[in-house]
Formats: sequence, structure tokens, C-alpha cells
Amino acid sequence: MAAIKLTIGEFVTLAKTTPVFDVRSPAEYNHAHFPGSHSLPLFTNEERAIVGTAYKQQSRETAIKLGLDFFGAKMRKMVEEVEAIINSKRQANNKSILVHCWRGGMRSAAVAWLLDMFGFKVYTLAGGYKAYRNWVLQQFEKQYQFTILGGYTGSGKTIVLDELKRIGHTVIDLEGLANHKGSAFGAIGENPQPSQEMFENLLANELFYKLSAWNSGFENGKEIWLEDESQRIGLVMIPNSIWKAMRESQVFFMDISFEERLQYLVQTYGIFERGKLVNSIMRIQKRLGGLETKNAINYLLENNVTESFRILLHYYDKLYSKGLHNRNNLEQLLHNIPCKSVDAKMNGNLINSITRSASQLASKVSNT
Repeated sequence: MAAIKLTIGEFVTLAKTTPVFDVRSPAEYNHAHFPGSHSLPLFTNEERAIVGTAYKQQSRETAIKLGLDFFGAKMRKMVEEVEAIINSKRQANNKSILVHCWRGGMRSAAVAWLLDMFGFKVYTLAGGYKAYRNWVLQQFEKQYQFTILGGYTGSGKTIVLDELKRIGHTVIDLEGLANHKGSAFGAIGENPQPSQEMFENLLANELFYKLSAWNSGFENGKEIWLEDESQRIGLVMIPNSIWKAMRESQVFFMDISFEERLQYLVQTYGIFERGKLVNSIMRIQKRLGGLETKNAINYLLENNVTESFRILLHYYDKLYSKGLHNRNNLEQLLHNIPCKSVDAKMNGNLINSITRSASQLASKVSNT
């Protein structure tokens, strides 16, 4: 049976439960790919360049013959790789797989033919990865109901989001997708950041699957909780339309004392190598100022992490306050929530109680 071509909507929906194989070159895959997909390159980077050059400078037929030379030697290995992944997912009785290349052309057709011949039920993506990227950008133009969790640096916003997710709220962890905690220290202890394109792919899939869960009745509530972020998270940028929507959303601000937040930061970041902390401070030297930079580094070298971080926290509080107040209609958007300490469970339950009460009140008003 020949491979079945899917539209992008069908492909993304089926990808939630079916393995995806990307047959583009390793370089294409490493730059950005469908989240969770497996790299199954038809050609190496060098082979792709050879075939492409032959196509442009000689003929389509010459390029196909070269491609067949490369493909023939890999057939068994490719089948075994797919077989191993299917078996590892414990779905040996369900041999459905998704395959795509760049435009949905010869590369995916060749691999689909091979895997279909072996006995897999193969689906290919009409338009390939290019169609997926168009779909990704379309997700950012949709209307979403965001609720923003705010708080000065050291408020434990990420761990509170985890708690909100645990008790049933819909959450997208932007910093988790970006592999960065947002400050100058944000890359320490994290995996390398994705490319901008890959970050967008991850975010688009998250948004789509959250909406799909609502439509299927698997999630409670229609709002998506996000952490209050700068538009730039390390090296990646939140797409403009999403960023604009975030800035127009309700903000629940955890008001936690400076000293409580300082101690949390010391416990969280004070464990990292001094050299990495110094390098991070140097990255904000121009904005922090020469004297404060010098003092913060000297405190670190003297193993006085608390006083070093005190300087940095004053800087980040001013920076966050500027971003927080740079909103239109802030008085209608901002909800201040006094919190005694940086405690994920306590603060998560407090915010849950307040937001649920506000939601119930709004529902009663709308029904009267």
C-alpha cells in the first residue's frame, strides 16, 4: 500500500501519538525540526550537497542516480533504525509512522517507499517541513487567553507555575522551552539554547496541543499561564504577536520581600562555579555600572555570595519594575498578591484560590 499524504493539520494531530521521522540532512534537522521527531537522514550533509550540485549543474536524472547510489547502501540500516524506535515505544503491533522532508518531494517519497515495502503504515506530510513552518507562524496569529504570573527576580515564578500545573491549570513554561532562566545567570546549568526557529516550533506545538486538549475536554479552564518575561529570553525572542498578547493580559504579581527572595537566589544559584557566576556578572557590566560590577565580583571571590547577590538583586528589581509598569492600563491588569516566602505549594495554592474566586465572580456577573 502506498504512503498516505496528510495535510499539516492532520499531520500535527497524528504526531501526538505517532513517531515522526525527519529525512532531511543532519544539518537541517539540527537547526530546527518538528519537536519530538527522529532524525532519519536520507543523505549526509556532504551527500546532499553533491546531489544538489548535480541537479543544478547537470540534470535531474544525474542527481537521482547519484542519490540512488547513496540511498541503496543505507536501506537496511534505515529500516532497522525505524524498527528499533517502534519497538522502544512498545508499539510493535502498531506500525504507523510519519515521514517528512523539506518540501514533501523525492526524499520523503523514497524513504516512504522503502518503509512501506517493509510493512510500515506510512504517512507523509504534503508540503513537508516548509508547510509545517507556515503552520507554526499561523499559530502565533490566533487569539489566546493568557494569564501572567509576575514577581520580582527570586520569587520562584517557575516553581509556582509547576505547582499550578500540578493542581490543574494549563501552563506553558517559556523558560523551559528556551533552556534559559531569563537573567544573566539564566544559561548556567541549562542545556544549549535552541535556535530561534526551533523555539518557535516548540512554542507553536505547545499552543496547539493545549487548545486541542481543551476542545477534547481534557483540561480545566481556557486560560494559559505564562511567566512574566522580557521579550528576549537569552538568545531567543518571544514572537511579537504572543508578546503583545502577554502585555495585554492579567498579571498576578507575587509580592515577596527582598530578603526572602535574596535567600532563595543564594540557595539556588550560589551552588554554581564562581567562574561562571563572574562571567555572567561581566555580561551586564555596562548596565550594572563599573563600581557595582567590581563590588559584586569581589564579594563572590571572597565567598560572600549573599552580598554579591544583594547588589545584583537591586539591579534586577529596578529592571523588572520598569518592564512591569511599561504596560497600558496597568491598574486594570495588575493584581498584587502578598506572599510570606518563596514557597511553591503555599503560593500556588494562594494564587489558585484567588484566581478561581475571581473567575467564579466574573461568571456570576456575566450570567446576571
